[in-house]
Amino acid sequence: MRTAYVTLVTNADFALGAKALLHSLNLTRTQADRVVLHTGGTPSEALAPLAALGATLVPVDHLPTSDAFNAAHAKSEIHGRNPFTKGEKPAFHTPLDNFCKLRLWQLPYDRVIFLDADTLVIRNIDRLFDYPEFSAAPNVYEALSDFHRLNSGVFTARPSEDTFQRMLATLDTPGAFWKRTDQSFLESFFPDWHGLPVTFNMLQYVWFNLPDLWHWPSVNVIHYQYEKPWQNHAKANRLRPLIDLWQTYAQGDTPDLAALENPR
Repeated sequence: MRTAYVTLVTNADFALGAKALLHSLNLTRTQADRVVLHTGGTPSEALAPLAALGATLVPVDHLPTSDAFNAAHAKSEIHGRNPFTKGEKPAFHTPLDNFCKLRLWQLPYDRVIFLDADTLVIRNIDRLFDYPEFSAAPNVYEALSDFHRLNSGVFTARPSEDTFQRMLATLDTPGAFWKRTDQSFLESFFPDWHGLPVTFNMLQYVWFNLPDLWHWPSVNVIHYQYEKPWQNHAKANRLRPLIDLWQTYAQGDTPDLAALENPR
């Protein structure tokens, strides 16, 4: 059975994230392949360190969506209709790029685990390859009421060209608008999605919004949603332990996970 961890890089900033992610995966001693899907917006010099860490680089194009679909999901339209009020998306965030992750269903693997480039895997999660398609964690970072929505930063999939073609046929229908881009689409396409524990996609805002949920020995994947750990941003002081951990991985070092303290 061919297995792979897959991430998506659409610019030099997300390549920084992917470098830390790949190093974190290497430290887990996984034997699965590591694949980086990358769009034309990523310069070659930003991709070279990813290949050096053992990743297979796979160029991908945007999906063949209609002009109407592209206009509806442009940055100004998405953010204008649904302004971000919980956190700040970085300037390099481009909503239409998000749909490129659907290309993973075209990869020559039996099973994959997708990870956003702004995640870290701090413990081996190979067991997720045995989870069904489609498995994802809920989008929990502010209240327990968030449990009904999925977050597509981590999910399991079983590549299939047939599935990919069915996705395309469903994605771009007249008047289609996916409020949370790929997240809303995947939630609709897989209405009976299998729920992963939040520990497999621990969103960084849990650290200060729901600290009782954060227990380091149980955390497997950290997801730096909204503001990124390589940026200077207003919440940096509140997230300092998580940012320091990301910096350790980004520098190619090995963190002392046993020394991490839970939020107070």
